[in-house]
Amino acid sequence: MDDRNLNNNPQPTKDNFKSFSDIVINRKTLKAPAYPWQDLALRVIAELSVPGFKRNSVFKVCKEKPAAKILTALNDTKELCKDGAKWKYFFKVIDNDGLPLDKRSQTEDNDQTLNYQRLNH
Repeated sequence: MDDRNLNNNPQPTKDNFKSFSDIVINRKTLKAPAYPWQDLALRVIAELSVPGFKRNSVFKVCKEKPAAKILTALNDTKELCKDGAKWKYFFKVIDNDGLPLDKRSQTEDNDQTLNYQRLNH
């Protein structure tokens, strides 16, 4: 068997670099997120292929909502949305705050009724 076929990406050897400065110049540094919610937002962006113009919204949601709700919405989105823009479905799920749509409308109606009663009594 030919050695060239076994190793497509040759390991760096002392012949590849001429000096220590070449090593420092060629290294790749990755900046770690400063907060855990940033790491979570990057995960959502990567898994749902969020377009550039909506990435700030993902960061905002991940900063404002608990990580458990974000992960639940992410898992629900991956499970329920098989085709189309998954990131759109994610925003619908996260906006729902974990309530089914029929329960959400009942809760909003109850809130409006309570507010009306408070104002009139």
